[in-house]
Amino acid sequence: MKLSAEAKSVLQSSLAKNKIDENEQKEIEDLIDGLPDDRVLIYKNVESDPLGDIYRYSIHIRLQHMLTFVTFLTLAFTGLPIHFFNASWAEPFNSILGGVDVTRVIHRTIAVVMVSSMLYHILTLVAGTISRILSGTFDIRRTIIPLWKDAKDFKDDLLYFAGKRLQRPEMDKFMYKQKLHYFAASFGNTVMVISGSSFLFPELWASILPASISSEFQELMRLSHPHEALLALLVVAFWHWYNVHLAPGRFPMQWTFLTGKITREHQIEEHFLEYIRNLVELPDERKKLKEMMESRGLFNQSANADQGS
Repeated sequence: MKLSAEAKSVLQSSLAKNKIDENEQKEIEDLIDGLPDDRVLIYKNVESDPLGDIYRYSIHIRLQHMLTFVTFLTLAFTGLPIHFFNASWAEPFNSILGGVDVTRVIHRTIAVVMVSSMLYHILTLVAGTISRILSGTFDIRRTIIPLWKDAKDFKDDLLYFAGKRLQRPEMDKFMYKQKLHYFAASFGNTVMVISGSSFLFPELWASILPASISSEFQELMRLSHPHEALLALLVVAFWHWYNVHLAPGRFPMQWTFLTGKITREHQIEEHFLEYIRNLVELPDERKKLKEMMESRGLFNQSANADQGS
């Protein structure tokens, strides 16, 4: 396999950060050299456990995701009936819970849990980043931070799906769609927290804001809160769940959010640069990949022999 300049850079960086010796480095390079240039042949011929093969998310990230998932749905299905309490469809929701006053108590309690989950997430990000910087293993390419490469990947992915490219772009640990999902959710959560706090603590906001805009701010928040909730619900249902669980190759569900592991096929297809790092960091993965490629006649032994001669 002939690596692109980007993939070579990731490989060399990973070799250096993991302090790989010369013998192991040669083993890794020989393995990569023997792989077919067409990545489609690789990810369509590897064996993958539906529950995941390669570690991706820590227990902290999985807990935060579960808290966000549960609280978001609970907030949506209690908050919308509160806002539209006079609507015919909202009255049964509120009645089941004991009336709109009880629904408000549940909604506000779950909101505290969701805000706590957000703070837990921020703490994890800050602490993890500081730890990696101090250990010398921080790599901005492995983070959720948007980079210029994401714009290029988006363009190249469109060209691939339009039939103008033979292969998908080499994307990193977090691809452009995941970054869009993440920052869209971050913006939405921020709007919900600010607007929700304006309902609970109107005097606080009135003391902070100039008197000339205080009432307009409250009205804006009153409109923003339910409409942002409805928008978020639609985005999660029709965009996030489709891309993560229902798209071809992921259906009926991707288990990463529970197991913390991604399938080998998915990693190679959409996160190839991260898979290069996996080959450096995981000797067992190198062995498994070589065995799978050899069993299907896709490992080019002659490429390694030619380089050695």
